[in-house]
Amino acid sequence: MGLRAEMPLLARHEGEWEGTYLHLGRDGGVLDRHRSRITCSIVADAAYHQVNEYTWEDGRTEVHEFPGAYLGGGRCAFDTERISGEFWEVDASTIYLTWVYKAEGEDLKLFELIVLSDDGRSRSRVWQWIRAGECIRRTLIDEKRVG
Repeated sequence: MGLRAEMPLLARHEGEWEGTYLHLGRDGGVLDRHRSRITCSIVADAAYHQVNEYTWEDGRTEVHEFPGAYLGGGRCAFDTERISGEFWEVDASTIYLTWVYKAEGEDLKLFELIVLSDDGRSRSRVWQWIRAGECIRRTLIDEKRVG
């Protein structure tokens, strides 16, 4: 069996997504906001690959690639110079991720839920940034499928 068959929800995320990242501090104040274009693909039905393109109002841009390896049993892992972690499907609409930013150290852990709409045209994502057991930041991401 290939990755698409073992992770059918992940396969439904394939394509291009545009949206907005909103980073909120512990008190709910806005820390950052930027636009995104995310490209999700499954390569040779055996690996996951994601490209994130970010654009800020001041013209700054960033591009990050996240190649993922299928571990079997409905789990994928990623390990880049920037981040490392794992993800899996929770149910028919929700993917769960946990990861660390390597530059921040192991004491900062991120937890993300991605919920795909029934029609597959939109998704919402929520990150919680946890340090020493306390949430220090949240990221809210709303995206629409564009390709």
